[in-house]
Amino acid sequence: MADILVTTTERVPGHDYEVIGEVFGLTTQSKNMFSDIGASLKNIVGGEIKAYTKMLQESRATAIERLQAEAAERGADAVVMMRFDSGSIGADMQSVVAYGTAVKFI
Repeated sequence: MADILVTTTERVPGHDYEVIGEVFGLTTQSKNMFSDIGASLKNIVGGEIKAYTKMLQESRATAIERLQAEAAERGADAVVMMRFDSGSIGADMQSVVAYGTAVKFI
């Protein structure tokens, strides 16, 4: 889906477009028990919990891929005004959504 442009801006320089509508890409992930134990220990001494940082990076990448796939299914050339939202589900799951407006170049 690399051919679907994703931008956080409202305008794409050099292009006029018509709005198709909102599109979303969602993922929910959790780490394994060993990562949770490591995170608990890190919580005592402080610092970055690299396993969770990596999980969130992977979640954002997956959310963008799914956003692009939905945009492609709707015939879009790009997604403008892309944003992320995230939240916890319980103590050990993280949900990430990428959302924006699918557009077709004219």
